[in-house]
This record gives sequence, structure tokens and C-alpha cells, in this order.
Amino acid sequence: MHHHAYLWTGPKERFDNEALRRPPHPEPPPPPTPNDPAGERLLQRYREVLAEFPASDLPPLETAYWLVKPRSLVRGTWDHAKEAAAWLGEQLAEHAHRFAYEHDRDTNRLRRLTDSAARRLATGADVSYGFYLERPAYLCLALVTCSPNRSMPDQSCPLQ
Repeated sequence: MHHHAYLWTGPKERFDNEALRRPPHPEPPPPPTPNDPAGERLLQRYREVLAEFPASDLPPLETAYWLVKPRSLVRGTWDHAKEAAAWLGEQLAEHAHRFAYEHDRDTNRLRRLTDSAARRLATGADVSYGFYLERPAYLCLALVTCSPNRSMPDQSCPLQ
């Protein structure tokens, strides 16, 4: 078992595009009937999401789906939960001055989040934190347990 790190920052408006943050349904919608523009749009949208979801750098709604994203998005890989959590702590400290809310900048709170992440990762769970930044922007930090992942045990490692 090991852990992959992911980091995304970007405009809150882009983060809010949930259609590109969720995987497509496993089965496509039924073929549209003649003179069915709504059905044609639905099928077209399904095809767009099918192509865009795995290639998009947007954080998925379910943390484990980071594993289907491009390998270039992996920011680090560690065999031990404490090492992965240390990366998380470094990222929190690096971005804290940009957090939109004062309480999110509290160093004791950030240390507790890091310690909690280490405990959760050690059990094989995933960790995902998000913070509003200035401008309005959003920061997403995720640590995903791999080989296997509890939520997606059949998903192969993105670095293999």
C-alpha cells in the first residue's frame, strides 16, 4: 500500500463545474428518437463527460477517482502514511496565508488536520481537504491510498 498526493488550485467558478468532477454513468443514455433534441443533447453531453472526466485536472467529487486522472497530476508518492501527511502539512503551511477565512489559518488547526490525515491514511483511508482562497479561488489537497484503494480496489496504480 502506498499514497499518492494531488493538489489543485483554481477559480472557484471552475471548481463548481460538478459535471466535470463526477465520472460518467457506466451506461450511456438511450439513443435519441427522431426529432428528440433533448435526447441528442443528453447523449452529446454524456460523450463530452466520458472524454473529459479522466483527462481533466479538476478534483473529482469522490477522492478515489483521482486514480483515473493523468499520472502527471500525481505530486508525490509515499509508502508510509506519516510521510504523505508531512507533505500535506507542508502544503497547508505554504498556502495558509492565502486562506480566505482566518480560522483556517490557525497553525494548531492545521497541525490537527495533518495528524488526523496520518491516522486515516494508516488505516487505508483517503484524505481530501479543500479551502477557499482569496480572489475567489479554491485549493484542493488529496492523499489517495493506492494498491488497493478501498473505494476502487480494481483500479490500477496511475504510476504503473
